[in-house]
Amino acid sequence: MKKLKLHINKTLYYISILIIILVMVTGLMVGNTHLDTFNSGILLHIILVTMFSICLILYPSFETHYFRMVIMLTASAYFYGLFFIYPETWSTFVFICLIPAISILFFDARLFYFSLFLNVVLTSATFAYIIFIDQGKLYPHIKLDIVGNVINFVGIQAVLYLLFYISYFRIKQLKGYYEQVQQSERLKTAGQLAAAVAHEIRNPLTVVKGFLQLYKKEESFDEQVKRNFSLMIDELDAAEHVISHFLTIAKPDKEVKLEKIDVRDALQSVADLLNSYGLLNDNKIELHVEDNCYIAINLIEFKQLTINLMKNAIEASSHGSKISVVGKKVKNSVEIRIVDGGIGMSESEIKNLGTPFYSLKTKGTGLGLMICFNIVEKYNGTIEFVSVEGDGTTVIIRFPFVRIN
Repeated sequence: MKKLKLHINKTLYYISILIIILVMVTGLMVGNTHLDTFNSGILLHIILVTMFSICLILYPSFETHYFRMVIMLTASAYFYGLFFIYPETWSTFVFICLIPAISILFFDARLFYFSLFLNVVLTSATFAYIIFIDQGKLYPHIKLDIVGNVINFVGIQAVLYLLFYISYFRIKQLKGYYEQVQQSERLKTAGQLAAAVAHEIRNPLTVVKGFLQLYKKEESFDEQVKRNFSLMIDELDAAEHVISHFLTIAKPDKEVKLEKIDVRDALQSVADLLNSYGLLNDNKIELHVEDNCYIAINLIEFKQLTINLMKNAIEASSHGSKISVVGKKVKNSVEIRIVDGGIGMSESEIKNLGTPFYSLKTKGTGLGLMICFNIVEKYNGTIEFVSVEGDGTTVIIRFPFVRIN
C-alpha cells in the first residue's frame, strides 16, 4: 500500500511538472515576437527554461534542503530573467512578487525565509535600477507609480508570509497529532498482546518457581546446586516483573480512584523517596513547584509516573550533577519539567521512546516508559521529551488544571 501511494504521488508530481514545463515552453514559442530576431535574450530564455525544467524533473531523486535551494535560485533566475528580457510584459512583475510562494509547497521553513529574503533584496535592487538607471524608459508602468508598486510588493510578501505561517503551523499540528495516534496504537497493541499472553506465561512460571523454592530447601542438594536454584528463582522474579508491567498496561482500571492532588506535595514525597537513590552517584533532586497546582489523577499512578521519570533522570545523569524538577501553572494546565544533565538523546531515539522493549539502558525492558505514556494519556495529559546529545534531557508533562473549592 505504501509503495502504491508513493507511486501515485510521484505520478501526480510528474504530471504536474509536465504541465508546468509545457506552459513555460508555450510562453517561449507561442506569440513571442522576439523569436523573429533570435538574440541573446531568447537564448537566455531557452537556457533558463531548460535549467528550471531539469531541476523540477530531478527533484524526486534529490529531496534535500540544498537541492530545494537550487530550485528556488533557478526559479528566481527564471522569473527575473523574464522581467528583464520582456520589459513590455507587465505580468512578469507579478510573477516576481510570487516567487516565495514556490517554497511554501516544500514546507521548509529555512527555504521560505531564504527565498523571502532573496526576493526582497533582488526586488529592491530592481526598483533602484528602474529609478536611477532605466528612469522609466523600459518600465514606465512601474516608474510612473513606484510607491504603489513598492506597497503592492510588500503587501504580497506579507500575505505570503501569513499563508506560510498558517500552513506550516497546521502541518506541525497534524504531525504532532499523527505521532500521538502512533503512540496510542503502540500502547493499544502492547495492551492487547499483554492481555493475550501474560496470564498464560505467569501460570507455568509460578509452578516452576514453586518447585525451585521447594528444591532449594531440600537438604540432599549441595550448596552449589542451591545457589543455582537461587539464581533461577531470581531470573523468574525478573520475568514476573516484566509480566507485571504488561498487566499494568493491559488491565482496564475501570474503578481507579480519581483524586484532586496537590502536585507540590506529591512531587515532594517522590523526591524524598528517591533522594537516597540519587546519593549513590552524588545526584541531588532540586524541587521548585508553585503553590496551588492541582490536578485530577490517581495518586498511586502519578507517583508511579514521576518515580519512573525521576529515576531515569538520575540514572542518565553524570556523577555529582543535579536533577531539577519544576512545577508551575501554565494557562489551563499544570506543567512539570524534569531536567537532567545526562548525555542526552538523538532525534531517532526520542521518537522510539514508549515503544515496547525499546530501552537505552543495558538491562532495561522499555516497559517503564510505555506505562508512563499510558498513564499520561489516560488522564488527558501530554508528555514531551526535549533532548540534545551531550546536553541532557528535559521531560515536560502537562495535565489539566483543576480548581479546589
